[in-house]
Amino acid sequence: MNFPSSLIENAVNELSKFPGIGKKSALRMVLYLLKQEEAAVTKMGEAIIKLRKEIRFCERCHNVSDLALCNICSNPKRDPQLVCVVEDLRDVMAIENTNQFSGNYHVLGGLINPIQGIGPDQLQIDSLLNRIKELEVKEIILALSATLEGDTTAFYLSKKLNPLGVSISAISRGIAIGGELEYADEITLGRSIANRIPYRT
Repeated sequence: MNFPSSLIENAVNELSKFPGIGKKSALRMVLYLLKQEEAAVTKMGEAIIKLRKEIRFCERCHNVSDLALCNICSNPKRDPQLVCVVEDLRDVMAIENTNQFSGNYHVLGGLINPIQGIGPDQLQIDSLLNRIKELEVKEIILALSATLEGDTTAFYLSKKLNPLGVSISAISRGIAIGGELEYADEITLGRSIANRIPYRT
């Protein structure tokens, strides 16, 4: 792709680093930005910089947060003894949109994937085990994608959780095998949470 300006080329190269954005889509975005008022583009750039510099992670569940504790962990109406274990922020948002869950979350920050070099030590598993002991958590819901990585992670977690005497359940398989939570419709996902089943290895 030939560019009339190195500035445009640099911007396209940076924007094309986003997931699902190729060079053509990135070019459309750059051309759109060129048509906007400078103040609007500056505001957008500042929002991205502020996001990266100031975003925090909840010290309890590792969800993104503006404060030390996220608004879910600090909500007295939520049940801290019921914890839903998810891969990342997208899954928290997907489940919250169902309005079917009144407990708290624990964000692992990924799934076990040896091919990509992601092992248990790189996930927020130790903090989950400590949290169960400290807060006397009664039930863990494994809400992980129905993929090989999700099943591997769920199996590993069950082996770590069983000695702690905590009840372990998993979302029912209304979610298609190989499917990811963020793409499930809200009704199916809500029913999967409400109709969770005991986790069996």
